Amino acid sequence: MPFRISQPSFQSLYIEMQVLGNTIASGSSFVVIGAAGVPFLITNRHNVTGRNQDSGELLSTTGAIPDTLVISHNSKSGLGEFVKVKEPLYNGDTPRWIEHPTLGAKADVVALPVSESDGVALYPYKTRYETHLDVEPAQMVSVVGFPFGMRTGPSFAVWATGFVASEPEINHNGLPVFLIDCRTRKGQSGSPVILYRNGGGIITHENSTSVISPVCQLLGIYSGRINPESDLGIVWKSYVIAELIDYANTTCSP
Repeated sequence: MPFRISQPSFQSLYIEMQVLGNTIASGSSFVVIGAAGVPFLITNRHNVTGRNQDSGELLSTTGAIPDTLVISHNSKSGLGEFVKVKEPLYNGDTPRWIEHPTLGAKADVVALPVSESDGVALYPYKTRYETHLDVEPAQMVSVVGFPFGMRTGPSFAVWATGFVASEPEINHNGLPVFLIDCRTRKGQSGSPVILYRNGGGIITHENSTSVISPVCQLLGIYSGRINPESDLGIVWKSYVIAELIDYANTTCSP
């Protein structure tokens, strides 16, 4: 009997941060394709810099910073097959990743152009939707990534489910982020945070009710907990990713 795999389980991509061929950390990522048709890998800025986003301290106990991302992409060979692809983080001394046009280094999200795509099947997320699902405090959301580098099967993601913990349309601490209450851990940085419904009736942002098949909406990118003692996590909003991709399109061509 054939079985079904939920698409978010393979839209999240496992990444390894390497320096000189040695893995120093792992994390999560996903793909968004810009209007110009260029695919970008979306992940946290601290994953590519190897530094704490707030303090600037080195994250690896080795004292190293990554020079390469190794991405476990979906393979064109078939669903459930994965291929490891290396993406350099620098051209010489110049970073290849692209930061938000106005927030810059303040935003813990970057776009890395996908330059190696032979044999790769891309399953991108959208950053803009014609119909917005209603998102409110206490609503259930999922962080789909790789806690402690854990993967299901060959390289499917793990779902951590929690709840919206702050008003999603209000900026937290003056930044375009909202909070979630979720038992997240290391390795999930860079995960898409999604509103996922298996089907049935839903309420849209326009307060209309629809009966639908399974639906998924990207709410943002997870970037870590507010402190190690808390289960409150930070989510950079999806419109920040949309603005980043719009800007990245001006610097890259298909």
